[in-house]
Amino acid sequence: MRLNVTKEVARLQKMTCGELRDQFEKVTGETTHAKNRKWLIRRIIWRMQASVEGGLSEDAIKRIRELADGADLRVTSPATRRLPDDADKRIRAMPTGIQSSSQPLPGTLITRQYKGREIRVRVTPQGFEFEGEFFSSLSAVAKHITGSHWSGNRFFKLDQQESNQ
Repeated sequence: MRLNVTKEVARLQKMTCGELRDQFEKVTGETTHAKNRKWLIRRIIWRMQASVEGGLSEDAIKRIRELADGADLRVTSPATRRLPDDADKRIRAMPTGIQSSSQPLPGTLITRQYKGREIRVRVTPQGFEFEGEFFSSLSAVAKHITGSHWSGNRFFKLDQQESNQ
């Protein structure tokens, strides 16, 4: 069985915190009172992957315990680095060689609230990824979500962001 992590994460993100705790118990066999959705989703996905692909070997677990026993743990956070007072005078904008275009750069995460849920689309070199499916344009993503034709830039309000800058 192959696990589509992106689709599973999208499915889990639609769940309430209580449903995530139930799913956590179902997958791990442990109960939790955690209310941190991000933590619950990560733990559920990790356990699902471990079930499908196999977890850590006994040797790896033994080695982790050995390393943890001898580790010096930091008990205070590192000191923050302070910039000199004249730092803003020394900062220069350097041209990157990247021309501005109407399409966001690969790796960009586009988010929008729509009918009470958060829509998240990741820009990839091949197009756009939404809930584990790939689309050739933002308009195709918007049509998939709404069921009717939309300008992708207008639906995700990208044209408004450019005019506000």
